[in-house]
Amino acid sequence: MSSPTLRRPFRDLALIGASLSAGVLISLGIGAWAQKDTRAPLPLEEIRQLTDVFGLIKQSYVEPVEDKKLITDAINGMVSELDPHSSYLDEKSYKELKTSISGKFGGLGIEVSMENKVVKVVSPIEGTPAFRAGIRAGDYIIRVDGAQVRGMSLQQAVDKMRGEPGTKVKLGVLRKGEEKPLEFELTRDIIKVVSVRSKLIEPGFGYVRITQFTEPTTADLARELGKLYKDGELKGLVLDLRNNPGGVLQGAVGVSAAFLPRNVLVVSSKGQLQQAQTKSYARVEDYLTREDGNLFPSDPLKNLPPAVKKVPLVILVNSGSASASEIVSGALQDYDRAKILGTPSFGKGSVQQIIPLDDKDKVAIKLTISRYYTPKDRSIQAKGINPDFYVEETPDGELFANPLREADLDGHLSNDKVTEDKKQESEKFVRNPKRTKAIEFGTAEDYQLQQALNHLKGQPVKLSTKADNTESEGAGASGTAKDKPSDKAATPDKKK
Repeated sequence: MSSPTLRRPFRDLALIGASLSAGVLISLGIGAWAQKDTRAPLPLEEIRQLTDVFGLIKQSYVEPVEDKKLITDAINGMVSELDPHSSYLDEKSYKELKTSISGKFGGLGIEVSMENKVVKVVSPIEGTPAFRAGIRAGDYIIRVDGAQVRGMSLQQAVDKMRGEPGTKVKLGVLRKGEEKPLEFELTRDIIKVVSVRSKLIEPGFGYVRITQFTEPTTADLARELGKLYKDGELKGLVLDLRNNPGGVLQGAVGVSAAFLPRNVLVVSSKGQLQQAQTKSYARVEDYLTREDGNLFPSDPLKNLPPAVKKVPLVILVNSGSASASEIVSGALQDYDRAKILGTPSFGKGSVQQIIPLDDKDKVAIKLTISRYYTPKDRSIQAKGINPDFYVEETPDGELFANPLREADLDGHLSNDKVTEDKKQESEKFVRNPKRTKAIEFGTAEDYQLQQALNHLKGQPVKLSTKADNTESEGAGASGTAKDKPSDKAATPDKKK
């Protein structure tokens, strides 16, 4: 499943090996209760119509059709028509989803984007085949095993570079300063996706970027925070969740728990079944999966520096921040633990459950089972997180106008906290005509990051002029804002 937010060039980004379905919050390990018998009486007349159509196709269609295909297509249609995030997962799709959740895959270790219909290397992952072979950021991949990449979609190019560990692939690469294309032969290997990266932007100010939420994300965050604090405490921290499409629920709870007091409520969910009505707290049993049925693995957050709980924090979001990203942003915003800066998030406020359909765990359905709510019982569905500081990508506006959001998707779930479900239009962003290239996050040219640093230093934040159809939850619609960094700790929510 491709992300609706991938219309923008910077969002056409993937890892060679596997990619997480964007905008999806997946709840793991809850398949057992889904098999309980909660069925209502079967609608016999409609079932009869279905069998009649099945028989007509078998007898009258121009070519023979296998029974399995007809049944599979019927399931696919039945599930996919429910909402944009429910779907049937065939063997290939299900395998890729499980791979992306685990954070490991077989591939080359290259983060890529599509630029001018050519695959561009954003970054090779350190220690991977691509890194060892000398692939560099900024290289253009023009051929894969002799096939021209121009004309392919990003996904098609990624598929050609994927493969089993130990197999070889040849890449033709254009590099600035080289007169002729370079040829590389790489051997695919098991790649571990590191979803969290960090750096010290300047003395006393740290930057952490989370690209997606996988099972190892909580441990990865703890490791990166440890690196930032090895030379002393920080004056401020920026958590970058822009273009983060979501991922697993445990990852979102774990990241929230790193900055909140133990046992505060992080997120709740409500669905048709009693078992879908859950609450997740900032505690190890809610962000780690049990091992051997009883024991929890070692808590990766137990050795975090205590200062992490109170360091002034700004979270960056945009219309590509979805699902798990919105859980983290919403929780920390509700507790006034962080200020949110950027543009309104995607608005994906539902939870999908993966339900295997066979004993061999090869095919499954991804079914929306509940809506989720922030600690203050706000629903994000089809609305998103509104930033405290509304700041667009550049001083002159957004690079690309009218990003697609949850409210724009046909068949999206309504927001049950809104009395009248009106279709919300995307922000009326003004495209910046001065730039033709996407901005690299975390660099000196990253305007939103610079404004986040201004806030952390107690300096004015230059706000963008907001579209008429968006609400302000923070500093206002335009001009500048000066607000002292908040180091207010959250008050624990007592469990019942």
